[in-house]
Amino acid sequence: MRDHAFLRLPFFEAHHRRFAESILSFADEVAPGLVDHRDVDGSCRRLVRALGEAGFLRHAVIAPHGGERPSLDVRTLCLARETLASASGLADFAFAMQGLGTGPISLFGTHEQKERWLPPVAKGEHIAAFALSEPEAGSDPAAMTTTAVADGNAHLRLDGVKTWISNGGIADHYVVFCRTGEAAGARGLSAVMVEAGTPGLTIVERLETIAPHPLATLSFEGCRVPIANRIGEPGEGFRVAMATLDVFRSTVGAAALGLARRALAEAVERASTRKMFGATLADLQLTQGSLAEMVADIEASALLVYRAAWTKDQGAERITKEAALAKLVATEAAQRVIDKAVQIFGGAGVRSGVKVEELYREIRALRIYEGASEVQKVVIARAELAAHAAQRLAAP
Repeated sequence: MRDHAFLRLPFFEAHHRRFAESILSFADEVAPGLVDHRDVDGSCRRLVRALGEAGFLRHAVIAPHGGERPSLDVRTLCLARETLASASGLADFAFAMQGLGTGPISLFGTHEQKERWLPPVAKGEHIAAFALSEPEAGSDPAAMTTTAVADGNAHLRLDGVKTWISNGGIADHYVVFCRTGEAAGARGLSAVMVEAGTPGLTIVERLETIAPHPLATLSFEGCRVPIANRIGEPGEGFRVAMATLDVFRSTVGAAALGLARRALAEAVERASTRKMFGATLADLQLTQGSLAEMVADIEASALLVYRAAWTKDQGAERITKEAALAKLVATEAAQRVIDKAVQIFGGAGVRSGVKVEELYREIRALRIYEGASEVQKVVIARAELAAHAAQRLAAP
């Protein structure tokens, strides 16, 4: 969060401003030195360890189980992701997955589950993962086919495949969503914690993407886990997943905001120093128009992201529409901002190793994961239609 003027808006409290200052130092001075894109796994492990040692991962889980507060503070999560993403996409990823991978436990876990799995994540000693997507069930979790059936009185047997799993292959434990059959469709799913090394869990393949992150396809074949590892009640898996995404979807918008702010800063510096036609790029009205559009996109995105986060922190049970708006607008806007930054850089903007080229690769995934832009549009439209129908029913 380089533009501290934004923190003066009424969305934030004093502890948010203190947090933003502290994580800014980490993002600028520590995180870049821990990242080696030739060693993505090692980079993530180093980042998780450093984030834990610095105390930042305490904000990704709840108190008194290693966390800072008794509930997840979404504004703090957003500030962390925005600040880290501006410095390093991989640093943002490392932080975000510790929260997303334990979100179901923070929100729905028993006291025993929280005591077992949250403190090591908060300390940066364990790496967490969230296993929802399948080859034929990405945007539609209700279509998943991975099953968990009773195996004796105390265990479940998991069979199926999960893919595009962040931290796949390096995680110490995975929250796995599976079909337990209490009802048809989304009402027959459950969430189960599976620890790495459990017999029957294998890493089928690692997935390479344009922005290097640890991703993998997982296979479960006769994978036995204790029933005590089930998170929430049987058949509550869809509710667990959606409530978790309800918290963390806004933070995806915050990460996009961080990428966009960095792109703007890089573009302004380039435009101010690049000579052309006897002046600088910044003296040209076309460049000024692009910069103005970038600023407008960033400011509008920030308002939607932190409105959604503030609304959740005020106690709203669900912020499905607000989070979808934040995620949709911020990721799409960041794509436009970064594209303009690359254009301002010209040929240098597509050269490997230049920051805006890295940002261009990083932003593309954010428009897809945790619900593609098209899914967010469906969510927003359905919420608006439902509100209209309710108004009509209530009308005299």
